[in-house]
Amino acid sequence: MPDLIVNGRSFRDLDGYNAAKRDYANIERMRERLDMTDVNDVIRMRDNIENGRYKFETILGEDFLDELEDLIKEIQSTEGSKSNKNIKNKEKEEIAFEDYDIEMQKAIIKEMKKSDRKRKTFVVIMALIALASLGYLAFYFAQYAKNEVKYNELSELVDNKATSNEYSIKLTNAEKEELKVLKKYEAVYQKNKKVVGWLTIDGTKIDYPVMQTVNNEYYLDHNFDQEYDKNGSIFLDKDCNPMYPNDNMIIYGHHMKSGKMFGNLNYYSKQSYYEEHPYIQFDTIYEEGTYQIMYVFRSKIYSEEEIVFKYYKFIDATSEDEFYSNMEEMQNLSLYDTGVSAKYGDKLITLSTCDSSESNGRFVVVAKRIK
Repeated sequence: MPDLIVNGRSFRDLDGYNAAKRDYANIERMRERLDMTDVNDVIRMRDNIENGRYKFETILGEDFLDELEDLIKEIQSTEGSKSNKNIKNKEKEEIAFEDYDIEMQKAIIKEMKKSDRKRKTFVVIMALIALASLGYLAFYFAQYAKNEVKYNELSELVDNKATSNEYSIKLTNAEKEELKVLKKYEAVYQKNKKVVGWLTIDGTKIDYPVMQTVNNEYYLDHNFDQEYDKNGSIFLDKDCNPMYPNDNMIIYGHHMKSGKMFGNLNYYSKQSYYEEHPYIQFDTIYEEGTYQIMYVFRSKIYSEEEIVFKYYKFIDATSEDEFYSNMEEMQNLSLYDTGVSAKYGDKLITLSTCDSSESNGRFVVVAKRIK
């Protein structure tokens, strides 16, 4: 393997090396925005890093912080020297504009006009940036409103009074029974056949169709209508089978500050909230399901080389021992004891979203089907 070196630092594995490259790129962008001669600017950058506003994955972050500390000391030392010189200069008599000769006056006027043009250009640029920001905010809120209307329309298409299944899906495997889409979800299914279910949690904004496609990237930034949307969609892991549910069905969604998608999922970090909302309704388009929450925990996405429990790898247990081993791992991670457990053969769902408590952090809620 070639040397994995970034900015003079060596890394043992490819994950660390790639993380360092991301850190280095972020640091370079920060340097470009930073006025290295303005001590206040440098101090603000240092404080933002120390307060966690900017986060790094590797030791390059500490190197950059040390660099900023050295720069602050250097600037302060230089400014101290300049201050002493300024005190001495005050003793000298100031020269009035009229005391300069004609050529010097012309040069001064030229510089003043140049400075004025720069100031006006700066004002225009800032105004354009402000307009662009306002335009982006207008677009964001328009998209937000559009999405709200869209999901409300989809929710209205769900016919909770329907009692029969009429729309069937024929399977190529003759040994498996013909599956029928629940009558209540037929209208939604006809809108987009990538929908595989519907997820609802009382007391939250979580009331969405659940999508699925051949990869776990598409619905990170596409909505129900398959349009680009940074909110993405709630979606089922590509390796799960909504027709014949796995031991554990994993469902993903973004943690949006607006509360959309899984933005409210972390309500379950408080046991009091769980006690008031212990159930999740997850229907596949073929069968309704009510689930009782078992475990709530924080985890992260680990590298392939790390030997540690990876909740996102548990979809089907190959044995009873493996099933109970996974249950034990999740119970040990759980933020509190719900008193709910599962036995081999129970069907589970795992809701997963991003968590800012650490790099690549995840917030996870696991529930078992009770009816």
